[in-house]
Amino acid sequence: MPADERFAVRRDRARASVPRPLAATPAPSGVPLRDGLALRGRLATGARRPETPRGSGRGGPGSRTPRTGRGGGPRRTYERARRAWDRPLTAYYVILGSSLLITVLGLVMVYSASMIKALDISKPSTYFFGKQFLAAVIGGALMLLAARMPVKLHRALAYPILMVTVFLMVLVQVPGIGMSVNGNQNWLYLGGPFQLQPSEFGKLALILWGADLLARKQDKRLLTQWKHMLVPLVPVAFMLLGLIMLGGDMGTAIILTAILFGLLWLAGAPTRLFAGVLGAAAAIAFLLIRTSPNRMSRLACMGVSEPDPEGGCWQAAHGIYALASGGWFGSGLGASVEKWGQLPEPHTDFIFAITGEELGLAGTLSVLALFAALGYAGIRVAGRTEDPFVRFAAGGVTTWITAQAVINIGAVLGLLPIAGVPLPLFSYGGSALLPTMFAVGLMIAFAREDPAAKAALAMRKPGVRWKTMRRRVKKRPSGER
Repeated sequence: MPADERFAVRRDRARASVPRPLAATPAPSGVPLRDGLALRGRLATGARRPETPRGSGRGGPGSRTPRTGRGGGPRRTYERARRAWDRPLTAYYVILGSSLLITVLGLVMVYSASMIKALDISKPSTYFFGKQFLAAVIGGALMLLAARMPVKLHRALAYPILMVTVFLMVLVQVPGIGMSVNGNQNWLYLGGPFQLQPSEFGKLALILWGADLLARKQDKRLLTQWKHMLVPLVPVAFMLLGLIMLGGDMGTAIILTAILFGLLWLAGAPTRLFAGVLGAAAAIAFLLIRTSPNRMSRLACMGVSEPDPEGGCWQAAHGIYALASGGWFGSGLGASVEKWGQLPEPHTDFIFAITGEELGLAGTLSVLALFAALGYAGIRVAGRTEDPFVRFAAGGVTTWITAQAVINIGAVLGLLPIAGVPLPLFSYGGSALLPTMFAVGLMIAFAREDPAAKAALAMRKPGVRWKTMRRRVKKRPSGER
């Protein structure tokens, strides 16, 4: 075959091996064809692959859920606050922080409210502040001691504290030894400017002894019988009340009665038994008030806004004046007008009125918030423990502090009669400050005894943290870290 023919045959074979272009027909799925050609996969199967949005692959921005903002709204804030409150050490820090803040603010207000009173009796302006500061230092040491003491030691001290307190309260009534202050025979002279009021320690003694007594009876399952619930708790409490009332201190007797009711309520006293004891106490209180002109005059001063022409209700009316003139933010620290002789007790029973005049509504609400936090933390400690002694003692201390704060503030606001009780941790008075700070240390010790709190405190020790960090770091074969 000639060369030309061989070339022509090869050319025809090469052209025959090339596929012919298809007709420009639309694809079954409706995808338009480019230049009459269709994609091989789409025409072979007759179906389209699902189109994926751009950027919606794994890790792309399209797969992320939309965010509602970092704040999350009030519900998220509430959940965060609730989780923070449920932490094991929350009650420990709230009790410690609120009590210290109340004490420090009380020192500032005692100095501001007592300057004019000290100068009026020919003393330095820091006379009352110095005594209160010394009592706060001693009370701080007692609080630290009580916070470090184990629960068993607190129970062991219950009976000695009760016996010493009863002895001192009997000693007050001995002529020549006891002192009378503002008509109340409830003081012991210690020498120099120092005096002691044993009835203030009676509150702490009743709480410790009553909590130990009820805890032992609950362990023996005797609290289901009313005679074991009342005896000897109620007779001993009435003995303390009698010694207090011999001196004429009605306010302290009211606080002691509130502590007794708190212990009975925590012990699970039935309603009829609780109502019976409450009715008996109310009848005795009515008789004591009815037979005393001084107490009747205090009862008549509830809700007054002006003193009568004969000078009655002077203290109650000027307490309202002090609060009313404070406004939102007060007249300024040290700028009170009522402490210049108009208010008889500006640094003791009516220090809350001076606080409202100088710091305003903001200052008084801050004090109320601190007392509310302290009371709520005490309720949490009493409610979460499994030790009956801790439950009774923490509940008794919480009842003591909150009831005394309510009675004092209610008297200043004109909602309750003037009982003559100081504001706990805030008012002037070393005899009231020392047992109260010891009781706060008692609650701190109880908060530390919680198993979860113990574990959290143990993890915060420097040695444990260092050992934990060393365990997590692995050594390399070369010895380098």
